[in-house]
Amino acid sequence: MPLHPQTVRFLDVLATWTSSPPDAEPTIDEIRARTCGPPPAVRRELPRVRDVAVRGPDGPVPVRLYRPAPPGLGPLPAIVYLHGGGWVLGGLDSVDAACRELAACTGCAVLSVGYRLAPEHPFPAALDDAWAVVASVARDPGRWGVRPGAVAVAGDSAGGNLAAVVALLARDRGVGLVHQLLVYPVTDTAMDTPSWRRYASGYGLDAGTLARFMALYRGSADPSDPRLAPLRAPDLAGAAPATVITAECDILRDEAEAYARRLAAAGVPVELRRYDGVVHAFFLFPEIFDAGAEAMELAVRRLRAAFGERTEEGAGHGQRTVRGL
Repeated sequence: MPLHPQTVRFLDVLATWTSSPPDAEPTIDEIRARTCGPPPAVRRELPRVRDVAVRGPDGPVPVRLYRPAPPGLGPLPAIVYLHGGGWVLGGLDSVDAACRELAACTGCAVLSVGYRLAPEHPFPAALDDAWAVVASVARDPGRWGVRPGAVAVAGDSAGGNLAAVVALLARDRGVGLVHQLLVYPVTDTAMDTPSWRRYASGYGLDAGTLARFMALYRGSADPSDPRLAPLRAPDLAGAAPATVITAECDILRDEAEAYARRLAAAGVPVELRRYDGVVHAFFLFPEIFDAGAEAMELAVRRLRAAFGERTEEGAGHGQRTVRGL
């Protein structure tokens, strides 16, 4: 499909957020300063939002806890959310609006993880921090006001990579997760798919930038390590049921959809939904993309169903379930 008009406008605005001098590769600090973007148009008010910390392998891991109801109303299901940014950018503030929306619409507690970033902290620092939070919530739910056995993991882009790997670690380490929500996740290190080539430049997430970030995160690690590239894991059976959301015009589309197919082939219940005419990051900008609002609605329905809540299924314009799983 052609680019949606909302995508064209978004790419024009994105160029003003990330502009840099021609023929000059910006430093990581410069990229971080230039990719903040504008504040969201709408930010949900919640009864309780507070910043706390979880003990990690190398010190405290910052966590922002969102509760859509006062603690006195009893334990809630929990979603551990892992932000995107190529393991180099982003943080608690970058997904604050999305986490508020998830909490309000699912009725779940959401714990957003401020994991350590590369290049200051290469692999497996981010993964270790993500796992520390998931393990804490799953093994000590009373501390968080969480219903025992009702924990899901979610993430977008590099955070989707971390969420997918955490779901495999949870399977291997005997920690039960009810769901994994993977929003245009990085699932491989090969960088050789048709979508990687087709959308390499000019669609928001440039291949050169992500390759640079991936190298900074990977460091000296083996690129075939499944903790970096979950698509290369020898066996996906027994992982938590999944929802995989992709964008048509995104370098990560093909590897994310390949991961969904491998999950399904391994017997894992999975729904894969591609949104046509849109680009990477659309999920975080529902004020710009109608598809972003629709994808959030899908995520909410799937998570509520995973936690045993009644939901109404629907489909919006410009989205389709990808067949062939």
